[in-house]
Amino acid sequence: MPTDEHATAPLSLRRRRRAAAVQEILDAAERHIAEHGPAALSLRAIARSLGMTVQALYHYFPSRDDLVTALIAKAYDALTEAVQTAVDAATDDASQERVLVAAEGYRHWAITHPERFQLLYGTPLRYYAAPVEGPTTQAMRRMSAIFERELFDGYTTAQLAAADTPGLSAALLAYLDQLPPTGQRDLPPPATALIMSAWGHLHGLVVLEVFGHTSFLGDHQAEIFRMAMRNLFQDIHSRIPAAGPGTTATDPHPREQVSSAGR
Repeated sequence: MPTDEHATAPLSLRRRRRAAAVQEILDAAERHIAEHGPAALSLRAIARSLGMTVQALYHYFPSRDDLVTALIAKAYDALTEAVQTAVDAATDDASQERVLVAAEGYRHWAITHPERFQLLYGTPLRYYAAPVEGPTTQAMRRMSAIFERELFDGYTTAQLAAADTPGLSAALLAYLDQLPPTGQRDLPPPATALIMSAWGHLHGLVVLEVFGHTSFLGDHQAEIFRMAMRNLFQDIHSRIPAAGPGTTATDPHPREQVSSAGR
């Protein structure tokens, strides 16, 4: 009779030691970034702080890019956890309130960890290129899925396909139609356009604050952000038609119909 012995067997001592060493290196790298900024990331300095040689560090991270990729994926995971924790703690079940809480969780993590946020969204590190469909991409999609769920939860695909997005060109609709899903749903082009626009507004305000451009608002920055996000999400939801004839039926090819309508 088959057993789960291999699936549940504890890690070997060697693998546990390696995992501990990897975590120690990542922690040291995060401290270095917090003190000196992402652009000053130095494998030699990190190794020195741990009392090891650069050659020994390469045993765990064969290149600088491998370490940067691990740091970015770890930061995305921390940001995702902060957003999800904020949503889980929300007391209001209304979708507009939950997505607002998600946005505030995003902002709070960013202003609490500005250097790690800059690693994600600041000036790209010179000569670094994230691996295609690698851990950084997967981590980013996990976070995107939260916002997509909270923004569009309760709407059918047909409703999202009928969202009011005037002015979208046929070329843009066709391009959005062929993009891979960034969350858990295969969104029709109008919904993709709406969430990308929302992302730009949300992220733009957070970036301005993290980089000190709204410091003149003092303690009122959170209130301005909340007002802007509330208005943004209310506008998006007002553009999605209520369920009714033409929006309640599940269409097997809603994306194709929306795209062809723009051609």
